[in-house]
Amino acid sequence: METVSSPEVFLHIKVVMGMVISLSLARVLTGLAGIVQHPGKARVYPVHLGWALSLFLFIIHIWWWEYRLQAVPIIGFGIYLFLVCFCSLFFLLCALLFPASLDEYGGYEEYFISRRKWFFGVLGLIYAVDILDTAIKGHDRILSLGWEYPARNIIYIILCTIAAWTPNRRFHTAFIIANLVYQVSFIFRLYDVLG
Repeated sequence: METVSSPEVFLHIKVVMGMVISLSLARVLTGLAGIVQHPGKARVYPVHLGWALSLFLFIIHIWWWEYRLQAVPIIGFGIYLFLVCFCSLFFLLCALLFPASLDEYGGYEEYFISRRKWFFGVLGLIYAVDILDTAIKGHDRILSLGWEYPARNIIYIILCTIAAWTPNRRFHTAFIIANLVYQVSFIFRLYDVLG
């Protein structure tokens, strides 16, 4: 079997991943545009909007971070399949955040709280899979992130589990506020510059 050079493989994988990630980003932006276009159609829920902003940041952050895949010397079909599935989880999460219709619900708050188990289940899964994604980039990459990276993912998985089970609006409000503050801090402290 012919071996293809790593830059060519990376470019091919980057294009496919980019298509899936772009669909995710488009789903969030389309959902937000729909709220602006039809403000009276469904009642807005600030926690829901916070998660939309968080997903926007998470998606562009993941796309920024995946640049490091070029350091992987050999990428087989298993890794390729894993990466496409990982990116697909983001699309699923965005589709859960912005459904095709809210006709069955009184607005985004009722919808979000009723679908919280799915939303936070998938979000928690993303943080678990993210550890595997980082491991693909090599042991040195994991070590370079220090203790904060695995601690962050474990804490997010725990918080997502709690969020999936509690309808407590105060918890959900505190979670999204703390998440956005930490998320911005994490991105600019650890991933501001590709190197």
